[in-house]
Amino acid sequence: MPKWWPLLSGFLILLLYSSHSISQDRLCETTPNAQQLAQIGDLIYRNECNRNPACLVDWNTGETFPSLGIGHFIWYPPGVEPGFTESFPLLVQYLRHQQVRLPPWLNQLEPFDAPWISRDHFMQQRDGNQANSLRKFLATHLTEQSGFMLMRLQQAIPRLLNQAGAAERKQLQHNLQVLCQNSLGWYALIDYVNFKGEGLNPRERYQGQGWGLLQVLQTMNRSNAAHDAFADAAAEVLTRRAKLAQSATEQRWLEGWLKRANSYRHQSMLD
Repeated sequence: MPKWWPLLSGFLILLLYSSHSISQDRLCETTPNAQQLAQIGDLIYRNECNRNPACLVDWNTGETFPSLGIGHFIWYPPGVEPGFTESFPLLVQYLRHQQVRLPPWLNQLEPFDAPWISRDHFMQQRDGNQANSLRKFLATHLTEQSGFMLMRLQQAIPRLLNQAGAAERKQLQHNLQVLCQNSLGWYALIDYVNFKGEGLNPRERYQGQGWGLLQVLQTMNRSNAAHDAFADAAAEVLTRRAKLAQSATEQRWLEGWLKRANSYRHQSMLD
């Protein structure tokens, strides 16, 4: 099987769900308009990068991959065993489909692996031509990245529901319905699925427990208001992840994660 086939097949699935999202339409009467989506994308840019363009191409300490764009999309270098869902190549395929002109070196890259083999290598090259041209490109195409993140959510929803039994599926549908009634709920859903994933990847588990959107929706307390219930559930799931990871690094990150989860309850974020 060619190396590019999993990437191409994954992108085709994204397109299928975005163009024929029957399950999505049954759940949500509307999707964010262009202005709302731009605002949501700006908030995610703030969450991930504090709106600092230098952060659009970065490599966090303790990680085996660089993170790119306003959603900190993962891109693996050659030889690194994938542990989390790799999202940057799918973003690039989405941009190609939107007829966005890519930096020439990126468009010609084959195989499509990150050009830095380690964090030390990246730090040596972080102000080089490739990294700088990629930062400028990503800073120019914030709206398209927001569109990709919405599409990723739309692609995830039917798969989340298919993972649930009949009784649980009804509750998950209800949780999604109440969240997608306004911009704050859309922000919470779009941000979280790009922040911590769909929750479907079996490799994204600690001691059998996931931390993605599926797990947050499953944890929501139906007696609470939807936005508060989602924020509380996200905090619970993220705290559990940090505890099960038994990692000092994740414990350090937890405070920031909880602050981000708390933003899902504040309507003022989108006023």
